[in-house]
Amino acid sequence: MDFSDAFRIVNLAVGALMIVGAAFHLDWTISAIVTSVYIIIFGLATVLLEFQIPPQVARYASFLFSFVGRGVFYIFVGSLLLADGTMDKIIGTLVGVIGIAYVVLEFVPSIEPPQNMREADGGWGAEQV
Repeated sequence: MDFSDAFRIVNLAVGALMIVGAAFHLDWTISAIVTSVYIIIFGLATVLLEFQIPPQVARYASFLFSFVGRGVFYIFVGSLLLADGTMDKIIGTLVGVIGIAYVVLEFVPSIEPPQNMREADGGWGAEQV
């Protein structure tokens, strides 16, 4: 089954949630500002990867091109978004749950990764030295 469009929509939504969550996470302390900037960068990168895959990303962030890698990345960002505010907790939980779903999808053989994840994936040991 090919769910490429559905995965694209989910990934775009997660990227948007990251950016919005970073805005709610901001509370004008140095650590919150730095964390928010990183989360905004992660959100923008997630959105941009749905449209174009730079070769550097495929080489240095190849974990984003598998369900497990992207799922763990979403769980990580979701945990960064969990803070004191109600919206922080809601958005962080949503991103984390989507991450858990992606990890589970790795073990469902009938679900194929979307096209943009297959293009950049050379498999294990495919690195050029």
